Amino acid sequence: MRMETSDEILVNRAQAGDSDAFGQLLERHYDMILRLGYRMLGSQSLAEELAQDVCCALPVKLGSFRGDAKFTTWLYRVSINAAKDRLRKQKTRNAAQQGWGDMFEMQQHDADETANDRAWLAQAMTTLPTDLREVLVLTLAEDMTQAEASAVLGVPAGTISWRVSEAKKHLRALAQAEEAYP
Repeated sequence: MRMETSDEILVNRAQAGDSDAFGQLLERHYDMILRLGYRMLGSQSLAEELAQDVCCALPVKLGSFRGDAKFTTWLYRVSINAAKDRLRKQKTRNAAQQGWGDMFEMQQHDADETANDRAWLAQAMTTLPTDLREVLVLTLAEDMTQAEASAVLGVPAGTISWRVSEAKKHLRALAQAEEAYP
């Protein structure tokens, strides 16, 4: 029986110049980077570009990994920051809004969730400010605890809790407004 090498060992090897170890890290975590990019940017093509950018920058960025947090926490932070940079540079939101409806097709949600509910939520997510959207992506879509999201985003856990609450208020108000004006 072959045991899987830990991320920490692979990181140490990759930092020392072992390209095989670096390749294993990419293979192990590429889907997470792509998925996170898709959820943050709302477009498959933008997510693929983001994943490529993160992977290309990773050899240099890996030198800054000190092991203070788990490698995956650090990688989430790197990926989130890259996505936020891309969103800041984007002049319009059209590209992001077009892909949000497809986001939920990548996942296999509960059978009772209807296509209309998914489409509404996808569209509603695009109206959230980036800081609220990223918290929902991490806590709901990536199933992170608030403490894990706090570590990824580098903000206090109380801020994560507040952002989740604010996002829910925003979505609730949007739903109520749509019910009032069908």
